Amino acid sequence: MTTQQAIEALHALPRMGQGTPGLARMQNLCDHLGNPEKELQCIHIAGTNGKGSLAAMTSSILTAAGYKTGLTISPYVVDFRERFQIDGEMIPPRTLANLTEKVLDAIDAIETEGGEKPVEFEAVTALAFLWFAREKCDLVVLETGLGGRCDATNVVPHKLVAAITKIGYDHMEVLGDTLDKIAAEKAGIIKEGTVVVNYPDQPAEAMGPILTAAAEAHTSIITPDKDDLTLLRGKRLENRIDYGGYRAALGLPGTHQANHAAMAVEIALALWREFGYDISDDAILQGLADARMPARIEVLRRHPLLLLDGCHNPDGAKMLAATLTRADFEENLVGVLGVLADKDYKDMLSDLAPCFAKVYTVTPNCPRALSAEELQKEARFHTDAEVADSVADAIRKAVDYADENNLAGVVVCGSLYLAAEARPLLLKEAEK
Repeated sequence: MTTQQAIEALHALPRMGQGTPGLARMQNLCDHLGNPEKELQCIHIAGTNGKGSLAAMTSSILTAAGYKTGLTISPYVVDFRERFQIDGEMIPPRTLANLTEKVLDAIDAIETEGGEKPVEFEAVTALAFLWFAREKCDLVVLETGLGGRCDATNVVPHKLVAAITKIGYDHMEVLGDTLDKIAAEKAGIIKEGTVVVNYPDQPAEAMGPILTAAAEAHTSIITPDKDDLTLLRGKRLENRIDYGGYRAALGLPGTHQANHAAMAVEIALALWREFGYDISDDAILQGLADARMPARIEVLRRHPLLLLDGCHNPDGAKMLAATLTRADFEENLVGVLGVLADKDYKDMLSDLAPCFAKVYTVTPNCPRALSAEELQKEARFHTDAEVADSVADAIRKAVDYADENNLAGVVVCGSLYLAAEARPLLLKEAEK
């Protein structure tokens, strides 16, 4: 089996299960693979926005501290192998193919026994468990796929820290239509014996289920103290913070990353204080500086600006808009926008439009995409908007328009599907 065949085989698995939501199907798969999940010591991260950023910061700190650290993220942006990393390195192609065969063999055995077929995310998660166990990772940072309570990652028995990033409205058809319902699903990762680290600006409506889950697990909640957190002024789109005496440069741009950095510091301190891991102050500062995530307010060129962000819901759009506003980019940029039809794109446009002198709308490569024409109709209520024939066409037109009108640069945003297609094109443009 080649690497591409392995990826195609994983994608060919069902995306959603047919039975009652739960962990039984995932546990059965792990049982057939020899229970690699039982060999892992985990930091588990759930939430609506910021999971990937917090996971990147946390794993970077642990790697800087000298621990062999596994990391799962979802979704990937360009390369499927982004989903599986150890110390910042993606899984080797041959290893991916070999472990995929093991997972598929286990799935065949389950079906032969009359069991329910695992879905794609369960197979991908099991593959990660196999690799991390085989490589004898000291610690593993797990990002949930969807929710938490019934998420495939929630089968891990040895969970040191459960971190909850900001709760917002997303995937409401699965998780519920109120913040407390969504929070209850996310808080399902909290188990007895874990330390809980909570987002410092968590909406009040989400706090009830988090507090209840922590109480039932007989554990306390650590919430970074906002009074101890200061976002320091630096160059445009460069982050520096002071949190409790940790004066750190952040590798991830975005004003909202200050909150995630504070959470990452608290996770590191909890691992040191509660579980005896040797994590120095220098490792914390180095890890925060080294953390990187593609398509998360990613600056690909500074002058003129080329920026890529996979914001795909109103909270994400607000975070991007706040970052651009703080950098004094109001109405001084050209936007390339593409969104999915099931997202609240009207609210997203309301937040993002003030940053743009003009936007070019595109249709992301996804069956759930909103057409460029429909997006343009809505965008016209806020700013000058034009339909582009393709992502490449939109980027070319946006770069030319910014140059001709002496604007600061181009921002591509609205969907990770768009980001996946745009990133290689922007990297080529950045080399010019």
